[in-house]
Amino acid sequence: MNKFSKFTYAVATLAGTIIGVGIFSLPYITMKVGLWVMLGYFLVLTVLVTLIHYFFGEVALNTPDFLRLPGYAKIYLGKIGKNIVLVSSVLGSIGSILAYIIIGGEFSGKLLSPFFGGNALFYTFLYFIFGALFVFWGIKAISKIEFWGMILFFISLFLIFLKVIPLFKIENLSLRAGNFSDIFLPYGPILFALSALTLIPEVEEILGEDKKLLKKVIPISILIPAAIYLFFIFLVFGVSGQKTSPEAISGLKDYLGSGILSVAFFAAILTTFTSFIAIALTLKKTLWYDLKIPKTISWAITCFIPFALFLLGFKDFIKVIGVVGGMLMAIDGVIILLMYQKIKGKKVRVLTYPLALIFILGLIYEIIYFIK
Repeated sequence: MNKFSKFTYAVATLAGTIIGVGIFSLPYITMKVGLWVMLGYFLVLTVLVTLIHYFFGEVALNTPDFLRLPGYAKIYLGKIGKNIVLVSSVLGSIGSILAYIIIGGEFSGKLLSPFFGGNALFYTFLYFIFGALFVFWGIKAISKIEFWGMILFFISLFLIFLKVIPLFKIENLSLRAGNFSDIFLPYGPILFALSALTLIPEVEEILGEDKKLLKKVIPISILIPAAIYLFFIFLVFGVSGQKTSPEAISGLKDYLGSGILSVAFFAAILTTFTSFIAIALTLKKTLWYDLKIPKTISWAITCFIPFALFLLGFKDFIKVIGVVGGMLMAIDGVIILLMYQKIKGKKVRVLTYPLALIFILGLIYEIIYFIK
């Protein structure tokens, strides 16, 4: 594989992993806070996320072995650093799986209930059972399914664009937020939607001998999803306006034919389902290999704890991804800043300290928002 092919494949891998369930929350959050506030958050947080991924890339490039975040944390911050990362990784994965169960079950109900009846809980349970079985079996072909699911989603997005562009209302973009208390709402979900820190070591391995290209791969791979997210926001919010739904798609039902809407729901289900499997398999292996928990118990913890949280009432999709994004990124972000400072020395404190403060303040906000 030549240098250009490696570069292209690395960008596709990282950007493709970043684009996930977070995209569905963004139009609704835009409706809550207003377009200009959302654009401001995107500008600042895209820079912040790019810097943290770039710093992690620097750590990876300056450490000879191909490790993962817990391994790097152990080298630079000791056993405590490694354990903090492991805990944040497990909790973050559980939260992410919960988010996929919430949104995947909702999409399944929207698609299938008009034909077969049944309530939302039944379809969430169905979605969960199929996912748990796939995680138990350890499906190896899930990456190929995820690729085609993403292709189908973009095709459906293009069909939606063709259908609703005549209905696009420029005045919707100037709608103002009615509640100032939501002003910090975009923070966690945008971090959730743009982050893929765990993939940096994978991308470094893809680049092989050309791993110095990692410094170019990272910003491009984050800018591509950011651009796609902004397009999705403009498209959905520009059409549905105040009718924008928390998961974006069902709010377009008054503007789309049943055929296109069904394709969009099916593509969204496939996309969320494959991501659910990928994250769950990673968590199962973390519990099994790193924490030495028996394989079957690791599977049970991975699948049934998120579903139990759902049954206990944690069903607010926006709140869940906000907390996961704000809290997980805060912990991992501070750890990466500390490791980067170990490599570069005290001279970078002028940059690392303010960034760490942003993460800590965001973490405090997300905890308060989750509790209230």
